[in-house]
Amino acid sequence: MESSFPFGAILAVLASLIIAANVLVAVAVLLLIHKNDGVGLCFTLNLAVADTLLGVAISGLVTDQLSSPARPTQKTLCSLRMAFVTSSATASVLTVMLIAFDRYLAIKQPLRYFQIMNGFVAGACIAGLWLMSYLIGFLPLGVPIFRQTTYHGTCSFFAVFHPRFVLTLSCIGFFPALLLFVFFYCDMLKIASMHSQQIRKMEQAGAMTGAYRSPRTPSDFKAVRTVAVLIGSFTLSWSPFLITGVVQVACQKCYLYLVLERYLWLLGVGNSLLNPLIYAYWQKEVRQQLYQMALGVKKGLRSCLRLLSARDGGPEGRRENSYPIAIISHSHLDG
Repeated sequence: MESSFPFGAILAVLASLIIAANVLVAVAVLLLIHKNDGVGLCFTLNLAVADTLLGVAISGLVTDQLSSPARPTQKTLCSLRMAFVTSSATASVLTVMLIAFDRYLAIKQPLRYFQIMNGFVAGACIAGLWLMSYLIGFLPLGVPIFRQTTYHGTCSFFAVFHPRFVLTLSCIGFFPALLLFVFFYCDMLKIASMHSQQIRKMEQAGAMTGAYRSPRTPSDFKAVRTVAVLIGSFTLSWSPFLITGVVQVACQKCYLYLVLERYLWLLGVGNSLLNPLIYAYWQKEVRQQLYQMALGVKKGLRSCLRLLSARDGGPEGRRENSYPIAIISHSHLDG
């Protein structure tokens, strides 16, 4: 892939937005964890960290894309860069799966959820997730059939990694994960609907009044909605890249590398920008925490402006000091 200034500029903007949005959500989630100590929030924090690392990883490619003429990169360095990009993207996808499973478990086993998903289990899941992510990301460096035999100096994903690697990721990771997502969503929707019907029947029978309405049904449907949005974002972002990569392996004469690297890869990476936006909009507690943070920043700016105004004498002081000057100037004019 030849150096392209427009592509490099888009990559730079995308990397900056990914880092900024995910750092903001990560700070908000950290504050929530400090207040509530929720296990599920740890998975949300891990997603923000993984997406932030992906933004940092792709920012390393910006210099090569913006340089004109194209600056050659050593194959080893390029392979390491792409391995880190792949590892961070894999960690993001696996964390989305973990969040979906966590919500599924909370609805499927509400009474045993906190016994099953305690702090130790959550920490072990996150540690295993990162170990698996880096094993997948650095797999081409240890398996020769996943590496390209030739390298022309310009760093890109398919300059160092063979499309067979994408085929393997699709068959072993993407499509099974997608089926698992669909299973979680359908079963969660079924359970939430059953809860809603049971509560409706109990209310009609007079066993439950409006004052004692169970709060679980709204939370169930919120969890289903969040998982549905995550599934849709994940599918729409990564499926074009992975499916086209499979086509490239099946059709050796089809030269789809330009489309894969310039457009579809960016679409997949854009999922790391959608994830924090989804939580900032759909997750009420995260949205409220971001609002409180914005109010805190606003109050801080007001305090700074007041201090600066007081140090300079303030607008009232300047107005009072201007009166004698005005009187003196008028007296000179009258004289």
